[in-house]
Amino acid sequence: MTATAVDHLGEKPEATGPHRYRNSERMLAASDPVWQAAAEHGLIDMHVDAASDYELVIRETGHRFVNMCSCSYLGLNSHPKILQGAVDALATAKSTSLSVSATRIRPNLSADLEDELGDLWRADILVGLSCSTLTSGILPLLAGGQLAEGGPRTMVFDRFAHFNLAHVKPICADESLVLTAPHNDLDYVEDVCRKHPRVAYVADGAYSMGGALPLEGLLELQDRYGLFLYIDDSHSLSAVGEHGEGYVRSRAELNPLTMVVASLVKGFGTGGAVAMLGDRGLVRLLRRHAGPVGWSQSPDNMVLGASLASAALHRTPELGELQRRLRDNVELFDRLVPTPHAGNDFAVRVVPVGEADRAIDLSVRMFERGYYCSAVFFPIVAKGEAGLRILLRADLPSKLVTDFASSVTTESMA
Repeated sequence: MTATAVDHLGEKPEATGPHRYRNSERMLAASDPVWQAAAEHGLIDMHVDAASDYELVIRETGHRFVNMCSCSYLGLNSHPKILQGAVDALATAKSTSLSVSATRIRPNLSADLEDELGDLWRADILVGLSCSTLTSGILPLLAGGQLAEGGPRTMVFDRFAHFNLAHVKPICADESLVLTAPHNDLDYVEDVCRKHPRVAYVADGAYSMGGALPLEGLLELQDRYGLFLYIDDSHSLSAVGEHGEGYVRSRAELNPLTMVVASLVKGFGTGGAVAMLGDRGLVRLLRRHAGPVGWSQSPDNMVLGASLASAALHRTPELGELQRRLRDNVELFDRLVPTPHAGNDFAVRVVPVGEADRAIDLSVRMFERGYYCSAVFFPIVAKGEAGLRILLRADLPSKLVTDFASSVTTESMA
C-alpha cells in the first residue's frame, strides 16, 4: 500500500519501505541462532511414539517423558470415542477425502459437522483446514468491506495477535489501513474508532502465551462505534463454556459485527478449524470468495468423523467433568508455582526467566527429569522475556502435576 493511499484515511503508516509489516532477514538473524541452540540440545525436531496415555518415548534412546506443552487441554486427542469416530468415517466414506474444491462438492460428513456444531454453539459454522486458512481468506475481505456494511475498514491488530492473524497484515494493507495496537490497549482502539468511521479489531480470545483480551471493554466500543471484532479463540475452545463454545462465545452472542475462529486441534481434540458466524449468507460468500477457504484441501474424512464424535461428547456430562479436572490441575499448579497469569481461567502458564539461553537451559534440565516444556524466546515473545511455556491438561494425574511443579521450582532456582 502506498503512502498516498494511506494518507487519504488520515493516518500515517507505522513504518515505510519494504518492511512495514515484517522483516524476515532481521527476524532470522535474531532468532535462528537460538533455535539452533535448542536443536543442539535436542529440544526440537523430536521423533516420538506414545508410551502411555500422557507419556511419549524417543525410540532410539528409550527416554520417556511427559509432554507438558500439548494443547489438547481435555485429552480428547486420544479419547477412544473420538478415535473410533475417525475409523467409522473412513469405513462409511470409503476414501480419505474427495480431493475437490469444497466450493463445488462437499462430503455429507462436512455438512453434518457444520450443522452439529452450529446447533451446539448457536452459530452458523464454516469448517476449514486450519485457522490460518480461514483467516487468510476472511481478513482481506473484512478489510475490503465485503463482510459488513459501509465499505473498507481500518484494521487494528493487537500487538500480541497470533502469527496466523498477523501474517495477513500485508494483504489487508492492500485493501485498507492496517495498524498495530499495544496489547489490550482499549484507549488506543477507541482513539482509532474516533478517527475512522469503520474499524475492525483483530486479536486472540485467550492468548497462546497466557491471558485474555478485554472482552467487555471491546463490546462497549462495538456498541458505541460499530467496532468489528475478529477473534481467534483457539486456546479456550472446549475448555471453557457450558458446551465448550470458548471464552468469547460463552460471554458474547454473535452479531453482524462479531466473528470468532477457533482451531479444532486443541481442546476439541481432532483437526481443522471453524469460523463462527451470525449469518448463513456469509458462509456461502466465504466459501466462494475467501481464497484458500474454498481450495481443494479441506479436513479429510477421518478428521470430520472424529469431529462429529467430539461434538457428540460435548453434549454429555463428560465435558463438564473434563473441564473440572482441567481447572483442578490449573489451580493446583498455581498454588505451587507463581506465574504472571496465575489465577485466570485458562491452562497456559509461562515461567519467565529473562534471556533465551536461560530458557533453553531450564528446558533441558526439565527434559532430563522427564518433562518436556517449550522454551519460548523471540520472536515468540519479546526479547529479554524468554521463559518456559507450560500447558496444563485434564488427563494429568494430580500427583504428576505436584511432582512437576516441584521440579519446576527446583530447577528454576538452580
